[in-house]
Amino acid sequence: MSFLPMNEPDHSGLSEQSLRSEGDTNTSPARAAWNQTIADENTRAMLAEDSRYFLHQAMSTPCLDALVGAQGIYLEDAAGKRYMDFHGNNVHQLGYGHPYVIERVQQQLATLPFAPRRFTNQTAIDCARRLTEIAGGELNRVLFAPGGTSVIGMALKLARFVTGNAKVVSLWDSFHGASMDAISVGGEACFREGMGPLMAGVERIPPAVSYRGALPSPDGSDVHYADYLEYVIEKEGGIGAFIAEGIRNTDVQVPSRAYWQRVREICDRHKVLLIMDDIPNGMGRTGHWFTHQAFGIEPDILCIGKGLGGGIVPLAALLTKDRYNTASQVSLGHYTHEKSPVCCAAALATIEVIEQECLLDKVKTDEMYVRERLMHMQEKFSLIGDVRGMGLLWGIELVTDRDTKVRAFAAAEQVMYRCLALGLSFKVSQGNVLQLSPPLIISRDALARALDIVEQVIGEVDAAGN
Repeated sequence: MSFLPMNEPDHSGLSEQSLRSEGDTNTSPARAAWNQTIADENTRAMLAEDSRYFLHQAMSTPCLDALVGAQGIYLEDAAGKRYMDFHGNNVHQLGYGHPYVIERVQQQLATLPFAPRRFTNQTAIDCARRLTEIAGGELNRVLFAPGGTSVIGMALKLARFVTGNAKVVSLWDSFHGASMDAISVGGEACFREGMGPLMAGVERIPPAVSYRGALPSPDGSDVHYADYLEYVIEKEGGIGAFIAEGIRNTDVQVPSRAYWQRVREICDRHKVLLIMDDIPNGMGRTGHWFTHQAFGIEPDILCIGKGLGGGIVPLAALLTKDRYNTASQVSLGHYTHEKSPVCCAAALATIEVIEQECLLDKVKTDEMYVRERLMHMQEKFSLIGDVRGMGLLWGIELVTDRDTKVRAFAAAEQVMYRCLALGLSFKVSQGNVLQLSPPLIISRDALARALDIVEQVIGEVDAAGN
């Protein structure tokens, strides 16, 4: 049976910001212009083959370059050019090819490369124990999965089982993965476009955004966004969980400590489980093992992933409290690689490197340096409307006018592609936010060089626009 090809879906109802919410688009005129600058024949051939054999989708295929190497903070393309990677899909806390992680993975491959689900192994046990130790508090139960999206699904299932309530509150503009259940609780229209009915019972509320929030406060506070959560919980009824990132990763929205303290109080009062998605930011990016630790709270369910695999293997984990260990007759995950000894070896090595190299303290020191540099840039260039971040996660929001806060879409693309040409890779989210997330191992000299490039290019684009 064959099907006639469908017409291209009509995305005219989506704003430019919606189409670019999670990252820079790979179908813009700016990307086409970038592609025309690629002179290396091998690269052009690889990109053509990639486009031929992979299913096309937003923000990946077609790709912008072809890689042949990755080491430390650098990516190397087929033409021999190196990029400092300030993107990394958030897996590169230790950079690429960390020798200690590779050694531990190789050792594990030589002894026990795989463990079927019905068997345990010491590496997986050790990994689970170490995660509970660095999480601290009551987060003392673990379940592994091969990726962050899968962990989100497990968390939603556990919350339903524990509370008996199927409804979930999430945030507009949030991202929790690309599977059907994850986009159901996500808040980005571009992932739901054309998908039809999704998981029922999801209520979305505005995120705590201080710069251009939906519910601005005269004094700049954001606690009232938490009050709106309580309003929805009380009006809707039957809410089992509230799911959110501690800090919105892509455009780096950083709520206040008071906001998160209030959210925790509300969830406790209404017996709603707090699910925190720390998949992109966990494992040290904020200067803490996990982002919630920066706000002095503890979630009921913590979802982690990405950097957990040391930039080498995919691994994610759900951490929860002993009191929720009640679903023994339900397969919450049931994944083939549920207790992968190789992935757990990489995760254990990652934890050890972060400890041995004192990376959490280093990140806190780097935060002060980056903040000072970026605030100085904001004073110099009217193109920069806002600067925000924590640890080694920063967003630079570009605007055409500081008073109106109109998003500078074209300028953001110009900055990104010019920085790529100068050897610095990062992504643009919401169409106008430069998101900088370097490896935690980056040296101060390399960090300074990268920020020099950003400052130079923003200065060029700012000057050209005035």
